[in-house]
Amino acid sequence: MQYALLIYDDESNPPESWDEATRNAFFADFMALSTEMRAQGILLASQRLATTDSATTVHVRNDRTMVTDGPFAETKEALGGFYLIECPDLDAALAWARRVPSARTGRVEVRPVFASA
Repeated sequence: MQYALLIYDDESNPPESWDEATRNAFFADFMALSTEMRAQGILLASQRLATTDSATTVHVRNDRTMVTDGPFAETKEALGGFYLIECPDLDAALAWARRVPSARTGRVEVRPVFASA
């Protein structure tokens, strides 16, 4: 089964603002996790996202399309990246989510991906 590990962090305190040693260790932890996921054959995709101030939101109501600069919601924690993994079950996906470095500074939401028909 596929799971999305959705990584949320506080955009007001990005890693780029941290001291160099802390920032380097944080990103090294991400690289080590990604390398291990690839080695175990579970990593399908992963990507860091640009900050929410670069987002554009689209919604359609009554056949009218509205385009707004910025995210849909103003929140302290924002979606900053994701892993798409293939695991046998939710327990396995949660075990990987616990290892995402941002679980220590923000949150990691684990969500099953709908199986395509």
